[in-house]
Amino acid sequence: MRTKLIVAALAATFACGSALAMTETEYKAQKSKIEADYKVMKERCKGMTGNTKDICQAEVKGEHEIAEKELTANYKPSDKHQYDLRIAKADASYNVAKEKCDDLKGNDKDVCVKEAKAVHTAAKANAKVSKTVATQSTNPSTTITGENKSVEKIADAKRDANNDKKEAVYKVAKEKCDALSGQAKDDCIAKAKLTYGM
Repeated sequence: MRTKLIVAALAATFACGSALAMTETEYKAQKSKIEADYKVMKERCKGMTGNTKDICQAEVKGEHEIAEKELTANYKPSDKHQYDLRIAKADASYNVAKEKCDDLKGNDKDVCVKEAKAVHTAAKANAKVSKTVATQSTNPSTTITGENKSVEKIADAKRDANNDKKEAVYKVAKEKCDALSGQAKDDCIAKAKLTYGM
């Protein structure tokens, strides 16, 4: 067991060391490579048309933004840069999902957009919780009061995230009710409100 802990500690040290060891020259070289890759990736969308092209462009843009944020997070590791990377991933997925919804019509499209938004909301909420936990963990508090405040901030972040996610899922359920009419629609909305506490 002790050997496993030592190996894990060494692995973590080397991982951190390699991330911190990136020089400015290496950073600039990687940034240039990301830009060159972006130009090549954009070319693959040129021969496409309609929504297929829009989806391709959203995918390429998202991959580029993620690569940039990942590079920054590796070059200058921080809670903020990790948060920015998580948000870039959430935004990229959302933008692609939204474009894919354009292939649908009517209520199916509306539901698709709301589902994409719910996933996006959940990813952003989770990123915020992760940032809060990381920030509070790296802010050592020596007093009991300080520790209570950290726990309180983490609990608040988790509660806010859960509320945001619940509201987003409720909006999806409510949107699905719009495909119905009359009493069936009223019952559907009432059930959604009851299920999600709205």
